[in-house]
Amino acid sequence: MTDEAKSGLDAVEEGPTPSDGSGPQAAGAPADRNAHPSVAALFERFHDAVRHHEVNAGDQHVVHVDPARNIEILTWLRDDPAHRYDLLADVTAVDYGGGQPIQVVYQLWSIPNRRALRVKCLLPVDALEIDSVVPLWNAANWLEREVYDLFGVTFRGHPDLRRILMPHDYAEGYPLRKDFPLRGRFSRAEQTRRALNQDVDRFYIPAERAVGREPQEVTFPSQPASGPGAGSDESGA
Repeated sequence: MTDEAKSGLDAVEEGPTPSDGSGPQAAGAPADRNAHPSVAALFERFHDAVRHHEVNAGDQHVVHVDPARNIEILTWLRDDPAHRYDLLADVTAVDYGGGQPIQVVYQLWSIPNRRALRVKCLLPVDALEIDSVVPLWNAANWLEREVYDLFGVTFRGHPDLRRILMPHDYAEGYPLRKDFPLRGRFSRAEQTRRALNQDVDRFYIPAERAVGREPQEVTFPSQPASGPGAGSDESGA
């Protein structure tokens, strides 16, 4: 079959193409640090701990900082009166594949100064650990759990680090990593076998089961007929 005749379904059958590192890179072109007051202040105060600054989408300033100092730097950005990033809008991650570092991304917003800043920490794929920022912003709790669940990043000091979207016993890895197969790591037969043999423990974590209550079961009543003549017999009576 020629490339022109292939469809999206053919691509699914062929599986993912391994990343060779020729795609997007972990860092863009350096930008003028003086164009953003917080970026300039970060370079002045933390020196080598601020490793890169770029601008995305025209006005989104992004700084890459030393992962080992994320708590120190983010605490300063939150508490310093001149910057006061009091809102954590998001914690997420990016995997560009090809052995490049996985990025942990903090999207910050300063309500008093009406100013945004994106902070990134680049983690080697063989050392995916970083300190949790839940002590700084409680909003990070579920957000860090999502990154842990889908990318495999461990957040040290998180109060309840467990999967949040996938089942707690999910054994196929981390679905948003670039090396994750389109159809999962298990064969279709194995996935079907596991689905047919699942029980309530797949939906309730052990701590919830230990409460001693019966799992809630929801039953749906028969749906009423719809359309013309619904509720009447064939004679229309």
